[in-house]
Amino acid sequence: MKRKLNFELIVGLSLIGFVSLIAIISLFYTPYDPNAMDIANKLKPPSTVHLLGTDQFGRDVLSRMMVGSQVVLLVGFSTVLISLIIGGLLGILAGFYGGIVDTLIMKLIEIKMAFPGTLLALMLIAIWGPSVSMIILALSIMNMPRFTRVVRSGYLQYKNATFVEAAQVLGLSNTRIMLIHILPNLSSSIYVTAALAFASAILSEAGLSYLGLGLQPPLASWGKMLNEAQPYMIQSPFLAIIPGIMITLIVLGFNLLADGLRKNRV
Repeated sequence: MKRKLNFELIVGLSLIGFVSLIAIISLFYTPYDPNAMDIANKLKPPSTVHLLGTDQFGRDVLSRMMVGSQVVLLVGFSTVLISLIIGGLLGILAGFYGGIVDTLIMKLIEIKMAFPGTLLALMLIAIWGPSVSMIILALSIMNMPRFTRVVRSGYLQYKNATFVEAAQVLGLSNTRIMLIHILPNLSSSIYVTAALAFASAILSEAGLSYLGLGLQPPLASWGKMLNEAQPYMIQSPFLAIIPGIMITLIVLGFNLLADGLRKNRV
């Protein structure tokens, strides 16, 4: 039977690819220095000189939007990677060994989940100061529980399976059984969770930057661009529309990717 076209997966990957391409290009080229001020040309509308206009300091919006895509992907990728490694390891131990190990790990996860994620991020950033590394740490702590619970449920499902019992009879180590024999069976669930975590991290970073707790001026961030555009919404609405569209595209891309991956799994 002919396989149905996975619309969500295609569109999601296309949107992510578009933003990723912008980020890669910005590593080597931007139309202008994203931090260079030109007060004489501030708040200029989109034109052939500045394709997306200029902000209140005369900085090129297109250049800042391009550089901001680097922050989005760096924060999202780093957050997902750290959350997956630490949260996944805790889930493996809890699901495979069970008993007191499972109880202790899940109690820790429940304690963490008792604190609102954004409030925890605000507390950490308030203590150690706003920076990219602190944002990544805070968002990683926020997203760890989702990986722990997904991986734990998978190991509870497979740890008594026939192929695991056969591996134990052959004398294989628990580490090999956990990582080589069971973990690959959870790949689809982990991919879906990672895509959703990526979208969540991007929204959280944009929110923190909007509140002034993300990247500090003059560095470019889509959330910070939204914050700076707020006083000029009527005079220069494009200043808010452009970063808003970019945030929407990348978050929509990862949500569609998660839906597409989930559909493939069914």
